[in-house]
Amino acid sequence: MTRIGVTGHVVLADGTAELVYARLVEELRPHAGPGLHGVTCLADGADQIFARAVLACGGSYEAVIPARDYRLRAVRAHNLRTFDDLLRRASAVSYMPFPRSGRDAYLAASLEMLRRCDRLFAVWDGCPSADVGDTADVVRAAQEHRLPVTVLWPTGARRH
Repeated sequence: MTRIGVTGHVVLADGTAELVYARLVEELRPHAGPGLHGVTCLADGADQIFARAVLACGGSYEAVIPARDYRLRAVRAHNLRTFDDLLRRASAVSYMPFPRSGRDAYLAASLEMLRRCDRLFAVWDGCPSADVGDTADVVRAAQEHRLPVTVLWPTGARRH
């Protein structure tokens, strides 16, 4: 089984989600089929795009949710339907032991995701983290744990 985790930007500019999805499918295609297993925290943006790409390639994914109140506090209204659908489609869902969402919970969930995967896909523009647990921090942690990291930032991709 190929276990691939994901980290990446949450707020993507118009048109970037489609570019990222196409690139993820391209990268996942060699692993396509029931042996493909993703690990994601299901945040808006890269994490959810990754989950859809894994499903499109015939794989499954598990969700590591940062805190019990994540849906209530961190998922924006426009994203609730997508989040709920992807959460239902996960082969397994686990919650970090935090009662409230916040930076510590997000970082802990990302580190747990890294423990569960064999490689990491980073949907990342290469910029440093603006806050604890952002994409650059997760990439650095993966590198410290000697996980292979594939950075995906398609030509034309932008953040808001």
